[in-house]
Amino acid sequence: MTNPYKDKPWFKFLSNKYVWVLLSFVIWMVFLDNYSYYGHRVLDKQIEELEDNKEYYQQEINKDKEKIKKLNNPDATEKYAREKYYMKKDSEDVYIIEFEGDTIEKDVKK
Repeated sequence: MTNPYKDKPWFKFLSNKYVWVLLSFVIWMVFLDNYSYYGHRVLDKQIEELEDNKEYYQQEINKDKEKIKKLNNPDATEKYAREKYYMKKDSEDVYIIEFEGDTIEKDVKK
């Protein structure tokens, strides 16, 4: 009983032990290894997200540095305290007037 596919070129190719070793090595490296292609893709995606976060926080740090530079002036500090936190001097009264349909955003957290 002889194999009818023995003389076919694809059978000779697939029966070669080096092909099987190479195929198993490729499967191992792409899917199963700790340094697999899939693992690298996941890590690359995380790196991109972290770089985006870094860029955002760098922009926020620069904005805060500008605010700090402005607040070094005592007049600007007083103005900021009065507008943001409704602070007043002892001899003053502060009245907050709101109109219907006013588009002032409230900074108070509920």
